[in-house]
Amino acid sequence: MPFVKVQKNKAYFKRFQVKYRRRREGKTDYQARTALVAQDKNKYNSPKYRLVVRFTNKDIIAQIVSSKLVGDVVHAAAYSHELKQYGMPVGLKSYGAGYATGLLLARRLLTKLKLAGKYEGQKEVNGEDYNVEALMDGPAPFRALLDVGLKRTSTGSKVFAVLKGACDGGIEVPHSEKRFVGYEKEAKKLNAEVLRKYIFDGHVADYMKSLKENDADAFAKQFSQYIKNGLKAEDIEKKWAAVHKAIRADPVHKPKAKKEVAKPKRYNKVKLSLSQRKSKIQQKMNQMARKAEAK
Repeated sequence: MPFVKVQKNKAYFKRFQVKYRRRREGKTDYQARTALVAQDKNKYNSPKYRLVVRFTNKDIIAQIVSSKLVGDVVHAAAYSHELKQYGMPVGLKSYGAGYATGLLLARRLLTKLKLAGKYEGQKEVNGEDYNVEALMDGPAPFRALLDVGLKRTSTGSKVFAVLKGACDGGIEVPHSEKRFVGYEKEAKKLNAEVLRKYIFDGHVADYMKSLKENDADAFAKQFSQYIKNGLKAEDIEKKWAAVHKAIRADPVHKPKAKKEVAKPKRYNKVKLSLSQRKSKIQQKMNQMARKAEAK
């Protein structure tokens, strides 16, 4: 073969490095992810866990995730739509729903790891900051770092409602009280009563009462699902308290029963095997022979 000179085009000499696909799509902050995932080299391949919190249009997703070279591994997950099973049919993206989802995730994970009895968390929801303390003669508490993705970590964000629920549920998540709703910047302290009110959706109840008095039509439209389910403003706190109690009683995920798959209709003819085709021809020949004999 004749020698062909390799021509190096202009692109060969370019030093531009294309960003990762999820960075180009604006889905992943790789600087933050690297800080959350990177483990000390003397940890000997021990996983580093993250409390991943994400919000969709209709749902709150909370997961405990660790990373491997092949990808992320989800160890436990909880969704706000699961709160319907625990008695709360509406308001599944509120501050109270975020807290309950974090609580459900924590109790579910610790039950799976057989640590639920050792680390029960904060049973009384009083709005005060709570940090899990390690046992003197037992296993260390489960530790996870908060992963908020691209969401703004502003004071009062519902991301920290999930964090608060996870901490009260018994998971150790390093945090500061400065981002909880009710933190007073000038006084530099957390108002526990305000935080407790938000955990039980007291702000939603206040708005329901105000809107009902001032604009009945807007109230009927905005809180139609509350009205449909017979949930009044004065009953919201009791409802959330019952949900918290039900979560602690049985946090284990119950998969839905699989539906029977309907047999699909066939509109084309089934292909016959060789023996079936021969049998069909033989039947026709026999039928023709009988007709000839009858004549």
